[in-house]
Amino acid sequence: MVKGTVTITLSDYHAFLDQAILLKDKEADVLMTIKELQVFLSFMVSRSEIEPYVEEFNKQSKTSIIQLNNGIAKITNK
Repeated sequence: MVKGTVTITLSDYHAFLDQAILLKDKEADVLMTIKELQVFLSFMVSRSEIEPYVEEFNKQSKTSIIQLNNGIAKITNK
């Protein structure tokens, strides 16, 4: 890593901070959505046979994988 300094305007710095806050909020929203999807998938596993569909999803997905363990679904990154 190269050490150095960068000079930016105060307004750009505050815009950067605002975007960082928005990013944290979006990240929290995504994590909540993942948890809700996990609950939904866990419910579906208890009601019907979806394992073949989950296996097919896992084969085709490039970014995430659904793991089923004792009727509990967990969505993770590959």
